[in-house]
Amino acid sequence: MSKIPYYAAIIAVVLSVTAIYFAKTSSQMVYVDVNKLIEGYRRTKVAKAEFDKKATVMKANVDSLVGNWQKELKNYEKERTTLSPKELKLKQELLGNKQQQINGYQEAIQKKIQEEDKKVTQTVINDINDYIKEYGKNHSYKIIFGASGGGNIMYADESTDLTEEILKGLNAEYGKK
Repeated sequence: MSKIPYYAAIIAVVLSVTAIYFAKTSSQMVYVDVNKLIEGYRRTKVAKAEFDKKATVMKANVDSLVGNWQKELKNYEKERTTLSPKELKLKQELLGNKQQQINGYQEAIQKKIQEEDKKVTQTVINDINDYIKEYGKNHSYKIIFGASGGGNIMYADESTDLTEEILKGLNAEYGKK
């Protein structure tokens, strides 16, 4: 009868060691391929299409202004011989000023396009990061690494790649919005 507590103690120790082992192995380090997430996320495609549409309109406005200026320049070249020196100087100044204004506008539009592109990209990245944070909490992961091909993860077993699983959930969540 005195051996029962001894066996119970052994069983308790074995169960404790087994529980610790499974607790340690279940908190694997996993990763996602950030580039694949960005490319495969439906919101990326939608946001890029909207951005491209805005950028096309802005570029078309600039192209229209440049086209009008070029027409004025051609007209000036045709009329040049018939203009007085005073009219010639005035026309040259007007064309020069207009060219400077167009160049300034073109630079401003280019800057705005770059800012919009950054903003759209950051919005998509924020969505992905927020989703991964929640996913990690809900699935009890301690760490989810982001691989981007830049050398931060040089090798990882494919069984630790959550990219496809995250991408499915991310797109499902976006589909609900």
